[in-house]
Amino acid sequence: MSTDRHTDRRRALALGVGMAIVALLIAVGLLLREHAPGNMGVGFLLGAAVGLIGVAVMAWRLSRRPDRTTAFERAWSQSGDERDDAVLTRALAVLGLLALPLTGAAGIAIGLGAAVEMMLALLILAEILVGATAFAVINRRS
Repeated sequence: MSTDRHTDRRRALALGVGMAIVALLIAVGLLLREHAPGNMGVGFLLGAAVGLIGVAVMAWRLSRRPDRTTAFERAWSQSGDERDDAVLTRALAVLGLLALPLTGAAGIAIGLGAAVEMMLALLILAEILVGATAFAVINRRS
């Protein structure tokens, strides 16, 4: 019985922390919509929504079917073993090494007259692709 109460308390705490994070993200997004230039607030809110949906899906998969989760989900949620953690650490190291040249190339392109919004979108997309590719390659090789 005490295990059930402990689990219920953990769930209530996680729900409270999640609601506080959502409230903070909404407040910051609305402030950005009001005071920041362009569509920064809308972009922030959309990015936060996509991120929160991803976290919710991962948490749902981990709680319902932990045996069917991927190595990335186990490593990112810190519920995996040493191998999952090592794969994620190595993939993030590759991403960190390539982030500087990618950012430099985006800065040079912006300096040469490319649209800032497009270059920043391409930079984020390139970094996501580098991280995903690094994780997949390192996961397959180890």
